[in-house]
Amino acid sequence: MKIIDINELKPGMFVVGVTKQTGHVKVKNQGWVKTQGGIDNLLKAGVMAVEIDPDKTLNTSGKKQSDSAEKPAQQAPSQSKVAHREEKKQPATKKHDPFHKSTSIENELDKANALYQQAKALQQKTFDDLKNGKQLDLTPFQDTASGLIDSVFRNQDALACIAQIKDKDAYLLEHSINVAILIGIFAKHLAFERELIEQITTGALLHDIGKIQVPDEILNKPGTLTDEEYELMKQHARFSYDIVANANLGDIAIEIAGFHHERLDGSGYPYGKKADELSLFVRMIAIVDSYDAITADRVYKSSKTPVATFKVLREHVPHHYDETLLNAFIHCMGVYPVGTLVKLKSQRVGVISQSNPQTPLQPVVKVFYHAKHMHYTEVKDVDLSSKRSDDEIEAAIKPEEFSLNLLKFFKHSMLP
Repeated sequence: MKIIDINELKPGMFVVGVTKQTGHVKVKNQGWVKTQGGIDNLLKAGVMAVEIDPDKTLNTSGKKQSDSAEKPAQQAPSQSKVAHREEKKQPATKKHDPFHKSTSIENELDKANALYQQAKALQQKTFDDLKNGKQLDLTPFQDTASGLIDSVFRNQDALACIAQIKDKDAYLLEHSINVAILIGIFAKHLAFERELIEQITTGALLHDIGKIQVPDEILNKPGTLTDEEYELMKQHARFSYDIVANANLGDIAIEIAGFHHERLDGSGYPYGKKADELSLFVRMIAIVDSYDAITADRVYKSSKTPVATFKVLREHVPHHYDETLLNAFIHCMGVYPVGTLVKLKSQRVGVISQSNPQTPLQPVVKVFYHAKHMHYTEVKDVDLSSKRSDDEIEAAIKPEEFSLNLLKFFKHSMLP
């Protein structure tokens, strides 16, 4: 017998039982998983790891098996009936491509930026309405989430790039949008249904809305918070929970808004929930929220590169973060996520403008500066996977190392 992560499960493997999950799935009959759809449904139901019998793995090339081998592993009625219906509808021959793009980043970037600016305007209006005691209407966030996910499905690199290039002075507005974009990309990577992705994204857009009830002098304090101030800051998640719960946006959005600071070992806040109380979606938002916060400059701390941030997150496995999901998120983002500033072996400096899932260390880099000569250069796309290129990434760097204004470069050289 062997225990494997759900991401390692393949059609034809013999499942003995579920060993790790966030839901309540039970395998009432041991058997073979026959389709990728069945595996996707286990993942959606919160299954993290399973026990398999490697000696019973089927030959999936089409060879006829015995009658007993044709019987797939069955799940107990405690699993959602929807999952069973979705499995039946899943085409056996269609393979999910999490990195599929239907348009180029050049065609999508302008649309993506417009969606991002609209989302910022909606966030600002909502914060203003809250401050002024006006009646809130949060339903427009559902339309905003839908628009962002449309862009993600066309070419996720566009919004991923915008989310990575942050404006320090707009953190409160941009953080929730960035988290929504990243968790939408993550959910797409995990092959979630479109409707579910939109629900998750809506919750992410609103996960920090409770911060509007925290005094500005605490939110923007450059030094260490006092114990009293920190206790008040931690209540923003409770405030978010109450605001979203009153908006009738569904249980998933409420969970994400209220529980995004909870941790697997119960050390999170404000409720101190533990692993068995945290859904798959809450585990996802915990990772994505932390990732965006660590990669952002704040009034009280400087940012870390994405590579350094992945290391920080790994250091908190398994106490804070789900290891299987964190591995999946890192695979989704890539070693050098789109929007990362890098220095090449040639000493040219540029921004990762297009991902390369086949060879993640060889993305497209938009170079614009020379580190050795300390001057700007002609803006040029360098495809590191091209046979004509002998360059390679030396390191991810931070803009301040060369006094670069990355936001200004993005606006003037990347947007159409």
